[in-house]
Amino acid sequence: MNWNRQQTSGMPWHRYTDVYHRVDVPLAQRRWPDARITEAPLWVPVDLRDGNQALAEPMDPDRKRRFFELLVAIGYKEIEVGYPSASQTDFDFVRLLAETDIAPPDVTIVVFTPARRDLIERTVQSVRGISNDVVIHMYAATAPVWRNTVLGKDRAELRELILSGARDVAEFVDDATNIRFEFSPEVFNLTEPDYVLELCDAVTDQWQATPQRPVILNLPATVEVATPNVYADQIEYMHRNIARRDSVILSVHPHNDRGTGIACAELAVLAGAQRVEGCVFGNGERTGNVDIATLALNLYAQGVDPMIDFSDIDAIARTVAHCTRMPIHERHPYVGDLVHTAFSGTHQDAIKKGLAEHRNRAAAEGRDEREIDWRVPYLPIDPADIGRTYDAVIRVNSQSGKGGIAYLLLTEYGLDLPRRLQIDFARHVQTHTDRSGAEITAADLYDLFEATYLDNRGSVELKDWHTGGDSGTEITLAVDGRAQTSAHRGIGPVDALVQALGDIGRRVEVLSLTQQSVGSSAVTYLEYRRDGQVRWACGRSESVLAASMAAVMRAVNEP
Repeated sequence: MNWNRQQTSGMPWHRYTDVYHRVDVPLAQRRWPDARITEAPLWVPVDLRDGNQALAEPMDPDRKRRFFELLVAIGYKEIEVGYPSASQTDFDFVRLLAETDIAPPDVTIVVFTPARRDLIERTVQSVRGISNDVVIHMYAATAPVWRNTVLGKDRAELRELILSGARDVAEFVDDATNIRFEFSPEVFNLTEPDYVLELCDAVTDQWQATPQRPVILNLPATVEVATPNVYADQIEYMHRNIARRDSVILSVHPHNDRGTGIACAELAVLAGAQRVEGCVFGNGERTGNVDIATLALNLYAQGVDPMIDFSDIDAIARTVAHCTRMPIHERHPYVGDLVHTAFSGTHQDAIKKGLAEHRNRAAAEGRDEREIDWRVPYLPIDPADIGRTYDAVIRVNSQSGKGGIAYLLLTEYGLDLPRRLQIDFARHVQTHTDRSGAEITAADLYDLFEATYLDNRGSVELKDWHTGGDSGTEITLAVDGRAQTSAHRGIGPVDALVQALGDIGRRVEVLSLTQQSVGSSAVTYLEYRRDGQVRWACGRSESVLAASMAAVMRAVNEP
């Protein structure tokens, strides 16, 4: 049987070559699949440099300062702040850090430079007077296409260019003890493994890396070209073969061209990376840098402290959107407006039951709901942990089910609908949403609920009723404006009303009554049979009995 009937696309796929034909992928050592991430790597946001370069309208000084202050406030301790040799704005921002106290003493400042003597000198000038720890981050593109097409240098020539740059960095820094060094072989993932290993070892030797003054070797997936396991193999090869391993901080800088930047970073950490460069929410050239907020919260969802405080993620998102002038997608992991929202009926039902179980378990254990294990289906973390409420967890559209509808009415208006009423009301909601094609809000649901079950306008009116001792219950009804009073002994008021209605030819059979208090009011949910059909009506009043009488009148007047 031919179960896969896909056809050739007609696209010129033959123009492209897989990674194994472009670079030797080291496969001899592979221990990363058995590793586990038990602690957060050092996160290094590059929003102010790499992310800023990727903006159609780069940040002005006020926005750049606001972004920097946000990064500090939520806990980042190493921040790449700019490319000071590339623009006066970046140079001036680094000088602002030197001349003010906006950078706390425990925050390391990183500045970026190509391996070119005049630009290295300008970069070092920008950090003069900074008392914080500083990292001079030097880079050069090393992959064959970049060497041959962009730089016009062979392997030996490029090696000398890089080592010359490393010597220049050491010369201009002189004896400054607060400055460390970082080297990025740009397009590491397309560079021959033996060559990039040779370059990195030569640079750490030139910079005299020691455990007390380690060198950062940053290995970028500058353009994603392979599945994440390939990047992990490449990182593990470096982790196991670089010289002076105890004097090297192994760092990664994944981009997101294939949409797998997150996976590349996570597998790279399994493979030995200790430091991850990226942008909060993933801004960057082309499809972006790796999203270090998502990475951190992925760890959080696995019970690992992310070491960054995302407890007010909406405030963080507002600042990032303001500074970058870029919106955040509604489905963006963790921070998007819809990421904790369920429209699907089956999802809603599971979430509703999970939240109820969570509350009940907390009560049974005598503990706060924020302290006990989180086990709610479809919600990998408690939205409250990142400053979200449960208000928008369940939202209703034409694909939603009774569980979500009931959840919204309960959480927003206190209406605890019996299960069969949930089923009945869901049909009315489905009809409404099918007509409109739009989402229905909690307020819309409540209005529809009132119109369907509570509004009581018709030809029969309960003018008066009262009970008293041996006289039983006296009911006064008005039909088309004509009043009629009857007395009923030996039965309760609700049965008396049903009997009085039957006496005037308006028969209704009560099947069930469910009552609840909502604030200072009482609500009655009435299941009844009339003219051979089972239906629902509701009543609301100051007392349970009055609410029940009102529900019966709604039932008899329903069209």
